[in-house]
Amino acid sequence: MHFPVYLWVGSLAIHPHPVFEFLAYLVGARLYAFFKARDGDVLGVETRWWIVAAAFVGAALGSKLLVLADHPQLTIDNLVTPLGLAEGKTVVGALLGALFAVEWTKRRLHVRRSTGDVFAIPLTVGIAIGRIGCFLTGLDDNTYGLPASLPWAVDFGDGIPRHPTQLYEIAFLVMVLLPILVWLRGRLPREGDLFKVFMAAYLGFRLALEFLKPGDPILGLTAIQWACVGGLLWYARYLPGYFQLRRVAPAHG
Repeated sequence: MHFPVYLWVGSLAIHPHPVFEFLAYLVGARLYAFFKARDGDVLGVETRWWIVAAAFVGAALGSKLLVLADHPQLTIDNLVTPLGLAEGKTVVGALLGALFAVEWTKRRLHVRRSTGDVFAIPLTVGIAIGRIGCFLTGLDDNTYGLPASLPWAVDFGDGIPRHPTQLYEIAFLVMVLLPILVWLRGRLPREGDLFKVFMAAYLGFRLALEFLKPGDPILGLTAIQWACVGGLLWYARYLPGYFQLRRVAPAHG
């Protein structure tokens, strides 16, 4: 396999990353609309769109800022080349940026209800689809792993077999996290718990996965790992209630 793995439409070669990124947004949006319609709109149209807009802005800013922090030397080298600084984004930064933007917006709008549950499954599926494009892009995407001698190690084009960390993430999302979220949906005791499970599970997984990737550690951890630690500490206060499933009252007859 030669990377990037272009997608061919007749004689036209299309880069895989934008294709799968678009599919991730499309499928995620369709799943969001499905679950929103199923659960009902408890916020009202205007409030809901303010929150969605905040999530997009926060995701864009968080994704970019964390990438810059995760590659400090590259960021310094590119200070005089704005186009270089514009490249790259990270899912962890996007999720945390969206989280804090939404929480800030909800405070401004005096919204007390939790609004994240409807996003948990769409985000899981969307991230998994996007990672297909990351894998097919190869070295240029900077999501590959450290050199490895394992049978499933992948040479992304530089002659060095590496951990296919993109495939590890896809497997975790599709085979572990998604079934758990589908099963937990409707069984957790409080509104917002499903999204908390998603965030805690994904941040915990990424914290571990980053040890298999090259990076620039700061006090032993990369910036992405420190962000995961911060996110996990934010959610740690909710842990006691995560797995308190609803008790169904016995029927009286």
